[in-house]
Amino acid sequence: MRKTDDIIESLVSDLKPVPRHALRRRFVLGILPALGLSLLLMLAILGLRVDMPEVLMLPVFWIKSTYNALIASAAVLAVYRLSRPEGTEGRFFVRIASIFAAMAVAAAVQLMTAPIESYPQLILGSSALHCPLLIFGFAMPVYAGTTWALRSAAPTDLRLTGFVAGIAAGAAGAWVYSWFCTENGMPFVLIWYSLGILLTGALGVFTGPRLLRW
Repeated sequence: MRKTDDIIESLVSDLKPVPRHALRRRFVLGILPALGLSLLLMLAILGLRVDMPEVLMLPVFWIKSTYNALIASAAVLAVYRLSRPEGTEGRFFVRIASIFAAMAVAAAVQLMTAPIESYPQLILGSSALHCPLLIFGFAMPVYAGTTWALRSAAPTDLRLTGFVAGIAAGAAGAWVYSWFCTENGMPFVLIWYSLGILLTGALGVFTGPRLLRW
């Protein structure tokens, strides 16, 4: 018995307590600089909208921006919870469903109050083919930063954690892209922005088990 106690003592003698809020600081250091990098990439590749002063006065712009920001916030909170061994996603899927439903209502109201001939523009716009891919691209720095933060944590459901991390990064990339995007159709945002976010979530599903293994 004494020998067992000596072995345990030797294993724990060099352990140091983890600083309080260390994981929270790790997430901040991983996500905020990555979000800044995404913004710089957007400005360098696409540039800001030339009509930005006028756009800032439009409710549709702020609805589009808020949609992405709310999804990103809900996903970051969930992935932070999942980063602990006993962590769960909480009410993440309920929150995401509520945000999506609210956006669907906004899209339906816009369609019902618009002339039928404007439907193609409101739904497809002029950038439906490349919008999800650009969102996916601008999400990559944030996904890398989130993955870096999770590497020092201890998630147990790696596939779910990867998915939620991908949703967080995708929504952050969509928020960045919204500062360039000239589309004002709520149906467009509901369909094509959400697709770009889901693409990044799918990346997390496939890469999470490999990147987050500990």
